[in-house]
Amino acid sequence: MTRSLGKWKLPQPTDVKEDNEWVSIPKISRTIPFGYELDKEDSGILNPIPDQLDKLEIAKRYLKQYSYRDLPVRFAEFGTVYRYEQSGELHGLTRVRGFTQDDAHIFCTENQITEESLKVTKLILDIYKAFGFENVILKYSDRPAKRVGDDKLWDKAEAALLEAVKASKLDYSINKGEGAFYGPKIEFVLRDTIGRDWQCGTLQVDLNLPGRLGATYIDKDGIKKNPVMLHRALFGSLERFIGILIEHYAGKLPLWLAPKQVAILPISQEFDDYAKKVSAELDKNKIRNIIDLKNEKINYKIREHSLSKTPILMICGSKEQENQSITLRRLGQEKQDTLPLREAVNLLVKESLAPKI
Repeated sequence: MTRSLGKWKLPQPTDVKEDNEWVSIPKISRTIPFGYELDKEDSGILNPIPDQLDKLEIAKRYLKQYSYRDLPVRFAEFGTVYRYEQSGELHGLTRVRGFTQDDAHIFCTENQITEESLKVTKLILDIYKAFGFENVILKYSDRPAKRVGDDKLWDKAEAALLEAVKASKLDYSINKGEGAFYGPKIEFVLRDTIGRDWQCGTLQVDLNLPGRLGATYIDKDGIKKNPVMLHRALFGSLERFIGILIEHYAGKLPLWLAPKQVAILPISQEFDDYAKKVSAELDKNKIRNIIDLKNEKINYKIREHSLSKTPILMICGSKEQENQSITLRRLGQEKQDTLPLREAVNLLVKESLAPKI
């Protein structure tokens, strides 16, 4: 084939001489390669399909021969998992038959296990802290009697995970012999406000699958070797984590996390237009809000939105409209503060920022 301007030219019919007679050889039927399509005007030309060629480029990354310089390589995905739980075992969002797992796999050298384990452990604990979980317990499980892999490699993997556990400076337990047959593991257990333990994140060393999958890299000495694989899940199950989060806060989510951050409550319909102006200011600053325009008394509205756990109530009446201000009332507090509208919005913008990880 010859390539010209991104197009591929197919071999054309050829006339050949056979037994002193000219015979026309028809064009050979071919499968059109992925990433190309027949030209509508010239069936002998294949035109590239950019979207499909991009996918081929991505696929080539997975097929390349990696060097030790390329490692660690980290792949992550959100995958749906199904488990046929018995009906009596199902429990809200915390025990379901279909859930989403935040799965990732890290391919690294034996000497990188410790560093990668420390990074993953820190990341998991930083995320839990951002969500308000300070009470985290680690469970470390080492080699079982029946296992695969060389004992020297098990020694390295166990030492790496144990170092990561100790570096966290959190309480931990050691479960002797309860690791998987292919490697040791750490389980991250959250303790909620009423003292219940929930197993969420995991970090698992895998000494088996890279070899089974034919995953290799070229080491410094030029020899082809199998990498070590680390399985890691930050949350374990997104559905379970959301359920734990809601129960941990009893629905009273922090401002940055609340789906409905602000409810704007005009005292009467006379102030609906001003309430809409306040809402527009909040929208500009990406603060999630609703306006309650129901023809009800203000105390009814305050009670309704307090019961729905809305973190901030913005109340507006004649005084607020006249002064271009707003009265703020926070969930669980009876105290109210009246601020200029611009100042109130700026305050909420700062308070609604998600924690940095």
